[in-house]
Amino acid sequence: MLSLPTLLSSRIAEVAGVDPELRPATRPQFGHFQTNVALRLANAAGRPPREVAAELVAALDLTEVCEPLEIAGPGFINLRIRAEVLARVASEVLADAAHGIAAATRPRTVVVDYSSPNVAKQMHVGHLRSTIIGDCFTRVLRAQGHTVIPQNHIGDWGRQFGMLVEQILDEGLDVAALDLAGAEELYQRANTHLKESEEFADRARARVVKLQSGDPQTIGLWHQLIEVSLAGFNATYRRMHILLTDADLAGESIYNDDLPVVAADLEDRGIARVDEGALAVFVEGQETPAIIRNAQGGYGYTCTDLAAIRYRVGVLHADRLIYVVGTPQEFHFHQLFTVARLAGYLPDAVQAEFVGFGQVLGADGKKFSTREGTAVTLNSLLDAADELAAPQIALAAIKYADLSSGLQKDYAFDIDRMVATTGDTGPYLQYAHARVNQILRKADAEGIDYATITVLNEPAEQQLALLLSRFGETVAEVAQTLQPHRLCGYLYELATALSSFYEQCPVLKSEGEVRSSRLALCDATKQVLAAGLDLLGIEAPQRM
Repeated sequence: MLSLPTLLSSRIAEVAGVDPELRPATRPQFGHFQTNVALRLANAAGRPPREVAAELVAALDLTEVCEPLEIAGPGFINLRIRAEVLARVASEVLADAAHGIAAATRPRTVVVDYSSPNVAKQMHVGHLRSTIIGDCFTRVLRAQGHTVIPQNHIGDWGRQFGMLVEQILDEGLDVAALDLAGAEELYQRANTHLKESEEFADRARARVVKLQSGDPQTIGLWHQLIEVSLAGFNATYRRMHILLTDADLAGESIYNDDLPVVAADLEDRGIARVDEGALAVFVEGQETPAIIRNAQGGYGYTCTDLAAIRYRVGVLHADRLIYVVGTPQEFHFHQLFTVARLAGYLPDAVQAEFVGFGQVLGADGKKFSTREGTAVTLNSLLDAADELAAPQIALAAIKYADLSSGLQKDYAFDIDRMVATTGDTGPYLQYAHARVNQILRKADAEGIDYATITVLNEPAEQQLALLLSRFGETVAEVAQTLQPHRLCGYLYELATALSSFYEQCPVLKSEGEVRSSRLALCDATKQVLAAGLDLLGIEAPQRM
């Protein structure tokens, strides 16, 4: 379904020769859209703007879509969509199962790397944004028909497992009896032990060697720690209505066998060289090299991430890679992409994107942490929200607050403001959906038919219909730009227009064709609100 703004822009551009930069009209009396293209052309040609505007209007044939075009002020061109066209387009949105979301012209295989908690540690506030944002990207891209492969790159390998296994053996601990919080307490005890005892530190280092060499006892305890952790992670994902499952797991450990292969390949081809005992890639223009293998023989994150790219491109056949990680990691990923392209692991045809996000701050605008200065656990944050609102409303508040701000910005976790059912909040959108459902339930109870939108005489009706036509293009824009706040802004605008429609256009109290048409318009709005909220990972309640 071609959106009205896109159709109009293309037609005007054919005549004007430049992008008309079509904008929504600032007031109803100016129509539905305005363009200043005549002013720009006149300025370049040194001609009167209204004269240029008159020539454009005479040359444009938009009669099948618009009322007669108007020239306003110094040379603005106002466009008003014909009411019957708006009615037809809104009815198409209502009848279309995808509500105007067009299938991608070139479906892609997209890997989205997100969440990525560490084994034996509870997810904390730092995992909140990655999990919510990555889940939104997965939903939006799938709605367009792309094949999306989530990759939960959990921290399930490394030196910390040496101290964890030694601590388990020292305590005679039954790992299977632990929950994730208990596993984190074990981690803290082991870390303290490591700092206090050199003898324990030696045993922990020796245990890492046993883990790497496949010692059965060590591997068994390692697996148990992973299982305990996954149970905790999955419980949080279910609580947050996140799509991730065990099928999406791709921990650091799965790339172990490929690390020496990657290192040898880079060294053999002269891409990496040994410098002060470490194998590194020196990227032109960057002072800090990418460390592939350190002087002690250990492989760093860069090597693991290069192995992951090889796997995702070569085995999963991805042609778009999206990494949802905090902004402090921006340099690492840009360097990683550069090295991967140098090595040929990341062909030019494969798009690689780092989507950085800012911090979650406390309501006071300061770093969000406990009184002890440690990171706040994700579940404790969800618990605090649940104390102020029902779980589905609290979750909507959290997700919407996260997604509606620009991703790179820090935002304050002010739950009192976030759960409000007025203003630009998730619960406000839920309330709009519940309210329109209430009207439709009453209509159904009275046996009123409302299959098609036919009458749009009032400006508030027309504005609502016009917004419905923009849903598909908004989703497409988010899929391309990876800026979910644009979808949030659209849904808030739609909910606000719905409220204005209620105030200015009686629905159940109207009669005949007008009533049926307004009910159908309500139905279309309800369905688009529900579909949009689902793309954000937010539940659309029938009642509130």
